[in-house]
Amino acid sequence: MKVALKNLVEIKSGYSPSTFELMENGSIPYVKVEDMNNCTKYQNASREYCEDVDRSVPAGAIIFPKRGAAIMNNKVRITATDICMDTNMMAIIPNGKIQSEFLYYTITYEKLSRIADTSTIPQINNKHINPYKIQLPPLPEQKAIAALLSTWDEAIEKTEQLIQAKERQLRQMSRWLLFGHKRLGNQKTELAAGHFFKYPSDWALVKIGKIAKEVSARNGESEETVLSCSKYDGFVNSLDYFGKQVFSSDTSNYKVVKKGQFGYPSNHVEEGSIGLLEHCEKGIVSPIYVVFEASKEKVHSPYLYKLLKTDIYRHIFQVSTSSSVDRRGSLRWGDFSKIKVLVPSLEEQQEISETLASAQHEIDLLKQLADKYKTQKRGLMQKMLTGEWRVKPEIVNQYMEA
Repeated sequence: MKVALKNLVEIKSGYSPSTFELMENGSIPYVKVEDMNNCTKYQNASREYCEDVDRSVPAGAIIFPKRGAAIMNNKVRITATDICMDTNMMAIIPNGKIQSEFLYYTITYEKLSRIADTSTIPQINNKHINPYKIQLPPLPEQKAIAALLSTWDEAIEKTEQLIQAKERQLRQMSRWLLFGHKRLGNQKTELAAGHFFKYPSDWALVKIGKIAKEVSARNGESEETVLSCSKYDGFVNSLDYFGKQVFSSDTSNYKVVKKGQFGYPSNHVEEGSIGLLEHCEKGIVSPIYVVFEASKEKVHSPYLYKLLKTDIYRHIFQVSTSSSVDRRGSLRWGDFSKIKVLVPSLEEQQEISETLASAQHEIDLLKQLADKYKTQKRGLMQKMLTGEWRVKPEIVNQYMEA
């Protein structure tokens, strides 16, 4: 049975900050749209507080933005406590005929953009909410559906928390191992002082130009995959990454990058945009890129890549770009090759690289698991919130009030 929202909820809008006496601490959080970025389901924190009970929204209300891009991003939350809202937000408060979490899942499934007016600037108000109809099973079945979907939320949340913890550990491990502050096998050595960091005295600190050379092969008339370099993922397929063609239709002057070679855009390397081609045999990049390859006798390329992607080397690139004689804000090979990098033994480079790769693989598997949970949850929402699947009576009976 479909029922209009006007029969199920009370609608309440927020107020201007000037309406409230805002404080650093208090019993009622004062919530703005940006505060909703720090939570996924329950809104339970803010940066400011007030004590205006008359204008507050009760716990269990569904809150969302009234206008702007946040509507298109489906930014919907449940209030975990009583809150007050600013003028850019509104709330729908269940009137007892609909369970709060069931309403939350329904709104997130239906999407705010379907309810709102998106013809110009996205906006939503009472005239959009009141007539909107949703499927309404009996209250015990609503509770059963919400409880089932909550188990998927819990699994997703726990997995994502574990991913975040593993990523923090990997960042710390990377700093320790790549700069030799901790050694595999528990070997201990004295640290020497470099210009930007300390490093083991038995490691070499050498200019990139001593262990690598620039390569400048041109594409000519070949039809090769155009690559771009992202600061997080290194080399990516340009069309896939941007979703459109951002490169020239004439790629004859583009530079060739082969598997195992490095490349970076000379005007963006300080952002960390440097890549090592590993996922394909060959590609091409814009002429503004610098392409180079490391000596296999001296360097394990995955180790060098991980070192160059650290925050410390991003800072070094930025400093080197600022001091470069190139007035276009570029870091070309001449200056880049003078930057010094740490070079332990080839065997230790490989061990460091493999250790970090193993930790990254574990994180990648957890991300795949989180994506699987999200896919399963979307499938359940599609079936259960539309009434295509019904909860078994013996399960619904568990939610019947005594």
